[in-house]
Formats: sequence, structure tokens, C-alpha cells
Amino acid sequence: MATDPLGLTFSALADPTRRAIVARLAQGEATVSQLAEPFDMSSPAVSKHLKVLERAGLVEKGREAQFRPRRLKPEPLRDLSGWLESYRQFWDAKFDSLDAYLKEIQNKDTPQ
Repeated sequence: MATDPLGLTFSALADPTRRAIVARLAQGEATVSQLAEPFDMSSPAVSKHLKVLERAGLVEKGREAQFRPRRLKPEPLRDLSGWLESYRQFWDAKFDSLDAYLKEIQNKDTPQ
């Protein structure tokens, strides 16, 4: 079965806990215990969230002695940003058209 990288990224980021983990990892590497600290959940629960993020390619596992720090992999976020950028350009063009139309109407209503 083929995977949709963009779909995996959206799915992984749909959960607020996973978004918070990504935000924390944007500051630097962290162990599962460190990632679990701000949440009212166990390390195994955080590990499940990390597995989803790893499957989406957003997080990778490092190796330092007995520790397995996680680090953010930004490539999927860059792909997501590129996809969203095309829609931003679309909406910017629509808003520019609306602005031009409203100015045209306003000029017609203004006595010369």
C-alpha cells in the first residue's frame, strides 16, 4: 500500500499532544521522559505519540549510550508548508480581487 506523506503529516499533527511534542523538539533533542514531563500521561503513552510522529517522518530516534533521544526532522514540515503556500497565494489573489471590486464600488458611489 502506497503512503501519502502529506496525509501522514496532517494526521500526525492532528493531535494537540503531538503538536506540543513537535514544538518541544524544535527547541532541541529530548528523551521520552523529558517529553512526558509537561503532560499528565505516562512515558509509554508519550512513546505511542512518538511512534506516530516517527511513522510520519517528523521525528527520528538517536542513540547516545543507553538513551534514545528524539529529534525533529523538519523535511515533512517543509513539504507541508510548500503545499499550504500554494493555497495562501490563491487566497491572496482572491482577496486582492475583492479589494479591487470594493474600491470600484466605492468610487462609483462617491460623487465626482
